[in-house]
Amino acid sequence: MGESGSGKTTIARAVAGLTPVTDGSLRVLGVEMKGVRPKDLQPMRPRIGFVFQDPATSFNPLLTIADCVAEPLVVHGRAASPEDARGRVDELLEAVQLPRSYGDRFPHELSGGQRQRASLARALALDPELLVADEPTSALDVSVQARVLELFAELQRELGFASLFVSHDLAVVDLLSDRIAVLYRGRLVEEGTGEEVLGNPREEYTRRLLASLPVPDPVAQAERREALRELRG
Repeated sequence: MGESGSGKTTIARAVAGLTPVTDGSLRVLGVEMKGVRPKDLQPMRPRIGFVFQDPATSFNPLLTIADCVAEPLVVHGRAASPEDARGRVDELLEAVQLPRSYGDRFPHELSGGQRQRASLARALALDPELLVADEPTSALDVSVQARVLELFAELQRELGFASLFVSHDLAVVDLLSDRIAVLYRGRLVEEGTGEEVLGNPREEYTRRLLASLPVPDPVAQAERREALRELRG
């Protein structure tokens, strides 16, 4: 977690092999990503799923939802064509709580929450060991966010994949995370369990993040704002 510009998306894309690693060291599923050749990434790619931030732009608007979800299966040789993959696509749509018939719709015909569920179905198509989710709920309404996050947690329990979840929303982080890493200006400033990082943060930056979290009680909110002003000096 961390504010905008802290490096969250850069790290997520590097983990998925979408951004080259030029310094330091990054090992993903046993592969050193610094200087890795594209051909060496090929065996690893089916083992990683990626859920993009904006469900409105992560799909080809000219393809149906079924074709979009089937694409990883076809690209990696698990199915000969989108039609051949339709049975698996229907299973995936049902797993993310979308009717099978939605596979025949185009992305613009679905709501934001429905598109993000379809995006999750596509990311799970190859049964990945690791799912990278880059702020997958930030473009959604709060009520829709809650349903998508519940679905995400339920699927993780059922399917057992590991997840690198990127967010600046502390409520989301608290709900989903086993361990939390806090980034600030490209540096890892704090890391630990949720209880350690959110319950007893060591770093001033983490305390500022927690103090900025809104709460429904106006008195408590005023106290938080005062604490935030004091932390900022």
